[in-house]
Amino acid sequence: QLQLVESGGDLVPPGGSLRLSCAVDGITLNNDVGIGWFRQAPGKDREYISCMSGSGTTIYNQRSLKDRFTISKDKNTVFLQMNNLKPEDTAVYYCAARLSLRSVQTMCVNRDINYWGQGTQVTVSS
Repeated sequence: QLQLVESGGDLVPPGGSLRLSCAVDGITLNNDVGIGWFRQAPGKDREYISCMSGSGTTIYNQRSLKDRFTISKDKNTVFLQMNNLKPEDTAVYYCAARLSLRSVQTMCVNRDINYWGQGTQVTVSS
């Protein structure tokens, strides 16, 4: 049973930085697996931020966020580095996984997901 456990959410002032972590338990990350970050703000649909192959070699980013948000991994932990945070970044951030990955773009754009984490709250406010 695959489990995704996010951590790192917090209250940060505008312009601040935060790094989220997603511990992946139950599977080894390889190119057959996709890992991604999504977020959902109050009253809005869940949107993708970035998806990555399990090896870390292929990444697909939300174009409007890629200059401030960076996905990375270290063994079986996936990170989301967020810089220059804005109030509109306030949301619950979710880690997601796709087994038998077709493509990172499909995973992100079509929300082609098998597993979701429980989410971690990020609030950007002064």
